[in-house]
Order: sequence, then C-alpha cells, then structure tokens
Amino acid sequence: MAITFPQFENKLITIASDDGPIEIACQVGGEGPALLLLHGFPQTKAIWEHVAPELAKHFTVIAADLRGYGASSKPHGKPDHSTYSKRSMAADQHALMKALGYPQFFLLGHDRGARVSHRLAMDYPESVLKLLMLDISPTLTMYDNTTMEFAKGYWHWFFLIQPEPVPETLIGANPEYWLKNHMGRHAGTGIFSPERWAEYLAGASNPESMHAMCEDYRAAATIDLEHDREDRRNGKKLQMPVRVLWGEHGLVNKCFKPAEDWNQVAAMPVSGKAVPSGHYIPEELPEGLIEEARQFFT
Repeated sequence: MAITFPQFENKLITIASDDGPIEIACQVGGEGPALLLLHGFPQTKAIWEHVAPELAKHFTVIAADLRGYGASSKPHGKPDHSTYSKRSMAADQHALMKALGYPQFFLLGHDRGARVSHRLAMDYPESVLKLLMLDISPTLTMYDNTTMEFAKGYWHWFFLIQPEPVPETLIGANPEYWLKNHMGRHAGTGIFSPERWAEYLAGASNPESMHAMCEDYRAAATIDLEHDREDRRNGKKLQMPVRVLWGEHGLVNKCFKPAEDWNQVAAMPVSGKAVPSGHYIPEELPEGLIEEARQFFT
C-alpha cells in the first residue's frame, strides 16, 4: 500500500499525451506557492516522506509519481523510446500542474526526476519559476565524459539500456536481490523505512513498471541526447534561477563538477554545493534538504 503523507490528499489526474491518456498519481498538501517534487529511480514519490510535510508549511506541495513509476500509468515503450523520453515525462508533469490550477511553480527533482525537471524547465520556461536538482549533472555531459570509474560505479546506466527484454528478464528473476544490490551499494538499505522499501520493491517486482524504468534509461541514452544536443546547437538555456546539490560521498561528486556542468546550460550563474550525504539526499539528509529548499524557493 502506497505511503500517504500526513494532511496530504491523494489524487489521480488523467492527462492527454501522444501515447494516449496517462494517469499521474500525486499527493497534494500545504498552502502557499506551488512546489512540484519529482522522485528518482527506482523509487516513487515516497522518497519525500520526511521532506514534503515540512515543506507544506511554506508551500503547496505536489509530490508526483513519474510516468512508469509508482501508481502512475505504465504504457509499453515505443521502439524509438519516445514514450519515456524526458520530453514526454516532463509534458505529463506540466499538464498535471496545469490541471491542478498551477500554471507557474517551483520545481525540485532528484535523480531521474531531476532529469525530467531539466527537460520540463527547458520546454516550459514560463512555468518553472526556480529549479533545484539533486545529485546529477546533465545527461549529455555525463555520457560524453564517461570514465572507467563512472562506468563501474553506475553500471546500471549501461545494463538497463540493453534491448528489451534482457534487463527486464534478468531483474525479474529476483527483483529483491537486484534492488538490494542496486540501492544498498549507495548507502545501505537501512536509510529506507520498511514501508518505503516495500513500495520500491513492489515497483521492481512489477513487470510493467520495470519495463518502464528500463525505457527511462533507454530514452536517456538515445532520444534524450538528441533533444539535449538540439538545445546546445540552438543555444537554448535554462532561463530561471538554478541550484544543484550533490552528495559528497556519491559518485557524481567524484566524477563530475555539477555546478560547473549546469552552468554550461543555464542563462544565469548556477549556485550549488556538495552536502554531507550519498546519492539519496531526500532520505539521507531530509532536514538539510528542507532548509536548502525553503531558503532557495523563498
């Protein structure tokens, strides 16, 4: 059973897309300016369990499941991977916010959710007032600068993009073993409550969801790079204030320079810093993230 945050309302919003009607699950709570929270892989909106209720004291918080994850729709991917392009996933979230009555909003994304946030901010600059991203550099930058250290540490980037149904089949043979191996190598599994872990395991154990997650990565290695290269050729940059936080104990900190990397695709100087955490900042360092988000968006 999915986790519900205190004083939040569960909603399931149907939106139109090129892949047909898509249902996006979200929780909404609080008062004030709208703030959209987008989770990472292989997780759900449950990552914000300790963050969303506190931020709801200052903002109207919308924590959504990405297409393919959690309780949102899980369409089968098209051969060109466009179903799970960050452009398609970002369009979902933009339509969600419009349907909820928030044409403009603040945006906070972790991991894959931060990649969706990047595309959302690029494609809908009039809607995103400020953008805060967690533990990523731009996808194109990371692929173009892949080293042996990065490939060994983030091997799932190269495993999940293998043709269907190779990774789906292998993970499906023992989803719990795979999930413990993948998430445990970052910070151990002790940072996840039993309820959150059960929700993440349910996703990894669902063949439709696992396929969607693989398609998310296949898109990142193909069509998403085309979109990113097009932006760079055209000189298109992020137009809103951008801040990035990354875990000082994580591989992104070892292999990339996130603030410098994001400066290459932003129109104004990007702020950011390493924080005392691994990859899963919302769950490893919730108090610190709450304060960072409150200050940045206020």
